[in-house]
Amino acid sequence: MKFIMILLTAILVLASFALSAKKTASQDISHLISKEEFVSYKDVADFIAQSPRVTMTVTPSKADIEEYGQQVAKSLTGSDCDRDGKMDDNPSCNAIFYKLWLKYSR
Repeated sequence: MKFIMILLTAILVLASFALSAKKTASQDISHLISKEEFVSYKDVADFIAQSPRVTMTVTPSKADIEEYGQQVAKSLTGSDCDRDGKMDDNPSCNAIFYKLWLKYSR
C-alpha cells in the first residue's frame, strides 16, 4: 500500500513538472521579439496596439439578427500579443509585456 502511494505521488510530481514546463515554453516569446524591438514600445498600450491582429467569427446576437437579418455575420478583431494565432485578452497581454519587461530590463 505504501509503495502504491509513493508511486502515485511520484507520477503526480513528474506530470506537474511536464505541464509547467510546457506552459512556460509557450508563454516565452523572447525568440519572436528582440530586445531592440521591445524597447521601442512606449508602454504596454503601445505593445498591444502594435501586436499582430487576429480576426475571429462569432455567433451574432439576437439583436444583430433582428436588425440585419438571418444572413448576418459577426467578427471580432483583437491583438495576438503572444504571436500564437489566437486573440489575447488584456490581462494576458499585460502578463506577456511584464514577462518581456522582466527579461529585457536586466
